[in-house]
Amino acid sequence: MANAHEILGRIKSIRDTMKITKAMYMVSSMKVQKAKRKLAETLPYFTSLQEQIADVLLHFPEFTHLFFDNRPEDALETVKRRIYVVITGDKGMAGPYNLNVIKEARAQFATAQDYKIYAVGETGRHVFTAEKLPVEKDFRMSSNNPSIYRARVMAETLIERYQAEEVDEIYVIYTRMRNSISSEVRVERLLPFKTSRYLKKQLAEEAEASAGVVSVAEMEILPSPEEVMESLVRNTVTGFLYGAMVESQASEESARMMSMKTATDNADAMLAELSRTYNQIRQAAITQEITEVVGGAKALQKKKLKKRAKAAESAG
Repeated sequence: MANAHEILGRIKSIRDTMKITKAMYMVSSMKVQKAKRKLAETLPYFTSLQEQIADVLLHFPEFTHLFFDNRPEDALETVKRRIYVVITGDKGMAGPYNLNVIKEARAQFATAQDYKIYAVGETGRHVFTAEKLPVEKDFRMSSNNPSIYRARVMAETLIERYQAEEVDEIYVIYTRMRNSISSEVRVERLLPFKTSRYLKKQLAEEAEASAGVVSVAEMEILPSPEEVMESLVRNTVTGFLYGAMVESQASEESARMMSMKTATDNADAMLAELSRTYNQIRQAAITQEITEVVGGAKALQKKKLKKRAKAAESAG
């Protein structure tokens, strides 16, 4: 069993660690709230972009474009060249957050024949590079503190590759926060857009607004539907990437917050156990000291009695 001095040292070390875990919990909590505010502030704008895309598709049913999956040549492709944008954290101490994203990414890679990885976040980049997977080395993006500017740079890079027809599909693997204590890894196809999804959504909204009667009014778009659609798509891709990064950061900080709370709770339990052990050792030591004092007093008393007895014998 450790002595009292060693236990006091462990208690001090745990208390120092608790200060760090509590501070990290508070920092993560603030970052989660900040990420939620960012998403809430920008969501209406990017939602309206998707509604405008749906409007154009609804009013121009024969519209085809590289950014959509409604071209005849797309259906003839037997092998889809893919880009996977994988969003992980830049650091650990966030529970299973990074592990869950990497696990899902590996499952997606296993089903792909020809793909490239665009890693956002140092953790994913290190893991995939160590596994000698096809990581795009020129694409280096941090997942910390996402911004519209960074999302736009990413979007332009991806769209440039897509427009050059170097890739057929672009997927984003990220984490969406369900609530403050749980999240889920999502895999979303970024490009090409699913035409049917936009049309179904718009038709449902039109039907609801007109009590079941859908009427498609004529629409004129200048300078042309193609140019307007390209601008809408670029901004929508930017918005999606920004939203995915913000959601991922919120999920990461939420996971880190829960991890730090668990660490703090475990430290509390360890302190309670060490305090009991320390008190037991201290009580045993005090009992031992009392026993030694009492034993010494008794021995001294016996010695005095013996001396008195000898003195009485000498006097007799």
